[in-house]
Amino acid sequence: MSTSENTLTKEQIKHFEQRFDTRKALLLDEIRQVLARSKSEHDVELLGGEGDPGDAAAESLLRGITEAEVVRDVEEVRDIVAARQRLAAGRYGLCINCGEPIRFKRLDAYPTAKRCYTCQVSHEERRAASPYTS
Repeated sequence: MSTSENTLTKEQIKHFEQRFDTRKALLLDEIRQVLARSKSEHDVELLGGEGDPGDAAAESLLRGITEAEVVRDVEEVRDIVAARQRLAAGRYGLCINCGEPIRFKRLDAYPTAKRCYTCQVSHEERRAASPYTS
């Protein structure tokens, strides 16, 4: 494993910190809105009584979509928190597998990237070969 140094400039790090803060605030707001809307819809359902089977199926589908949206957003918030921890430790922008710097272009496209492109491809190939491992 390499002990490469982070090659990002202070300005680039500040750029990513601002992007993390902005994105995290947006995601937390979306999570709050989805959960509030879901609770409101559930309250209306309780007051409205039984609908027809088609209504129940549509409601079930929408509930599943809502849950998937929240799970996706929560996972992204966790990725942001982990990236901020790597920043605080001076390891942001370094691959967690090989320790080499992650190209700025990759980080700019995917700021929470924790692996360089080569290690990410290998990671995804291993996961595809064995979907029950992380």
